[in-house]
Order: sequence, then C-alpha cells, then structure tokens
Amino acid sequence: MAWLDKLERRLGFLAVPGLMRIVVGLTALVFMLVRLNPDFRFVLDLNPARVLHGEVWRLVTYIFLPQTASFLWIILFLWFLWFIGDGLEQAWGAFRLTLYFFVGVIGTTAAAFFFGARFSNSMLFASLFYAFARFYPDQVIYILFILPVKIKWLAWVSAAFLLFGFFINSNSYRMALVAAFVNYLIFFGPEIVYEARHRGEVSARRKRFARQSRSEAEPLHKCAVCGATELSDPNLDFRVSRDGEEYCMAHLPRAESPAR
Repeated sequence: MAWLDKLERRLGFLAVPGLMRIVVGLTALVFMLVRLNPDFRFVLDLNPARVLHGEVWRLVTYIFLPQTASFLWIILFLWFLWFIGDGLEQAWGAFRLTLYFFVGVIGTTAAAFFFGARFSNSMLFASLFYAFARFYPDQVIYILFILPVKIKWLAWVSAAFLLFGFFINSNSYRMALVAAFVNYLIFFGPEIVYEARHRGEVSARRKRFARQSRSEAEPLHKCAVCGATELSDPNLDFRVSRDGEEYCMAHLPRAESPAR
C-alpha cells in the first residue's frame, strides 16, 4: 500500500526489530510473577476505571498478561506467538509489524474504554494470528504435536466463532469487536474488498464464457427427420424445403431432391 510505504520512509526509525520476541519474553516474566502472586494480575489488567484514577501503567502491562495459569499452555502459546511473530516480520518487515501491533493495542484499548469490552489482550493476539494466516494460509502446524492442520482452516474456524458472537451479542460488543480488529481492517480491508470484487468479475466472465461456449456448440443445421447436424457428420449437406424445414440430403422430400 502506497500510504504505508510513505509512512515507513518517514517513520521507519520507530520500528522495533524482534518486537514479538520482546513481547514473548515479557509475557513469560509476567506469567512467573503471577504464579508467585496470583493477585498481581489485578494490578496489571486493563481496567479503564483504574486507569482514569491514575494507574496509567495498565495501558501497557495488560499486553503481557497471560490468559492461562498452566505451564503447558503458556509454553505452547509463547512458542506460537514467537513463530507467527517471526513470520510476520519476515513478510512485512519490522516497521509494518510494529505499526500493526500498536494500532491493535490502540484498538483494544478503545474497545475497553468506549464499549466496555473485556477482551484483555486476546483479540490483539488474534489479530496477529489472522494476519499470519493471510500471508501463510497453507502453513501446516501440528495441534498438540500430533494433528496436522493448515493455518487457514484454524483461522476460518476461529473467525466463525467470532462472527457468531458478533451476530448474537449486543451492539456495544459488535462495536468493541470492530475496534479491537481495527488494525486488521486497516491493513487487509482494502485487499479483501478488492479480492471480493475480483472474484465477482471472474465469476461473471466465466458465466459469459460458458454461455458463449454453449452457443458455439449448438449446430447451425439440423435435419428435421433424423436429427443429424453438421457437428455429428461434417460431410452432410443440408437443404431447406418448401415447407420451411431443414433436411439432410438423405431425407430431403423426393420432389425437391436434385436429379441424378
């Protein structure tokens, strides 16, 4: 996108190389601190009321607050976050990944402040996952190191649940969901709209081609008696009789048959 290119030329120095590795490291640190003192998580989560009372660190610390207390799940989560972070940085570069991430942070924070969402950082990391699925749809991962699944299918299943929640919940939830995914909509929305239009145009062209193909396959001549056409036998000759019907020479009425 042209505007991203311009922005990168002007603000490229703000890029944070290895950003997701930093996030992984800080999340691991916070996980250990919460394991030592479970009440510590309530000092770090995104609570708009407490932020308005001066606890501004919550605007940042909630990013690193793990959503599990299990060692197994946090290891899997951090490995996957590292994995998709490296993939996105390779596809985008450090600046665009940094921009995408912090626009997501702003969107998630806005969802909490203006619409009362309790997403914490789950939607932020979900937006990273969907971005990865756009770049690497056929990447195969092994669920629990056993079941091979392509990233795009996991993304579709996850998106189906989000859409279900979008339709059954309140308007405030819908607005919060849109705000939380504002980074994905900004970066991929125009591309998705273009692809949808392009698919429609391709479908229309295919239908026109199919209609033309069918018309080209229709015979120009057809015998009213035997049904033979120039397609079934290219050597046949046809004549139109006085009754207005078309016949092959073998079935042309005798009175009109050419003399031999």
